Amino acid sequence: MRKIVGWLVTVIFATVVHAETVSPESVGLSSERLQRITELMQENIAAGNISGAVTLVARHGKIAHLEATGVMDLESGRPMEADTYFRLASMSKPVGGLAIMMLVEEGKVRINDPVSRYLPSYSDQVVAVAKSDNPDDGFFTVPAEREITIKDLLTHTSGVMSGRFSGSVGRELSVRRHEDGLAWVDELGKAPLDFQPGSRWSYSALAGFDVLSRIVEIASGQNFNDFLRSRVFGPLEMDDTFFWPNSDQRQNLVSSYSLGDEGLQPRNNPDSMSSPVYYSAAGGLMSSAESYAQFAMLLAGDGELNGARLLGTRTMEVMRSEWIPDSLPGRNDGEGYGLSVRVVTDPIAMGSLLNEGTFGWSGAYGTHLIVDPVEDIVALMFIQTPIRSMRPEFERAVMQAIVD
Repeated sequence: MRKIVGWLVTVIFATVVHAETVSPESVGLSSERLQRITELMQENIAAGNISGAVTLVARHGKIAHLEATGVMDLESGRPMEADTYFRLASMSKPVGGLAIMMLVEEGKVRINDPVSRYLPSYSDQVVAVAKSDNPDDGFFTVPAEREITIKDLLTHTSGVMSGRFSGSVGRELSVRRHEDGLAWVDELGKAPLDFQPGSRWSYSALAGFDVLSRIVEIASGQNFNDFLRSRVFGPLEMDDTFFWPNSDQRQNLVSSYSLGDEGLQPRNNPDSMSSPVYYSAAGGLMSSAESYAQFAMLLAGDGELNGARLLGTRTMEVMRSEWIPDSLPGRNDGEGYGLSVRVVTDPIAMGSLLNEGTFGWSGAYGTHLIVDPVEDIVALMFIQTPIRSMRPEFERAVMQAIVD
């Protein structure tokens, strides 16, 4: 595989930048200190951990740092550009969370609604209980103590495809998603849950937010793609965010890699979460960093950006509040969970420079979002290889650049 040496840093600003680009010092950031973000990307490229990156930092609604580093494809050596498209994977989930909260404001959905109100198959559910510590021994079922709710899905406390028992049934159904879109989740309600609803936090990587996407369709009367295009992406001018690329967009889509003993290797089927008919908040969106930053700045701006108000101020506060404490089994010390986003509750326990109340999420292919309402900062790290250790290092590099 082609080496990246010689392509360590290429800085090219996007052709269209919706937010104003300013000097870092004008918004209380240090140009010199922001270079540590570049250095972090360079170090990981030189180490062979990633092929390239696009990083963005905005404060007070203005972009102070937008940089492309490395290459977008190892074989061709094509330099990364600031407007390159990345697969967002689970960073699609906060977009789905926003869609649900918009419908909550309209009275079409309620946070504590049982899912069965929209999908009748989710009534009278059962919970899987392992017969022994040996997974090959299978499970028996007991009745669910209560129905799962919209809140359970938003906070990953539902038990829907959150473990091996529900997951094994769900995987058989989910193979239809590239042909039937979100219809597969209608049958998933008959699969056993992996635990009693609300009793623990366990990530539902696919099904939980596919169910939410389907509920958006039912409650709004639009397919999920049309809802986002007309109600979110259009008002925010997110022209470079989409579920499936056209031929021109495909040419500007970064290659995705996995990291193993032999270094970076092309990922098999990197578009498995997307298709021309499968519109999923679980992980289907693709975007440039600058386009997604429009959405992130909306979250930081209490539900409004450049005259487009998608949520009321109070609703935005509710979305990013701590609904699930870090004490619930399955959570990490210092990190609670809101409605589709992680929420920093104790930065000291985390050993982090982040402020309490900072929120965001990450994607399985390497994308990472932080939104800090205290400092009014939005930061994005777009890479296409999942290196978890880079997330806290990126957060450190962003926060240490604050000098006002």
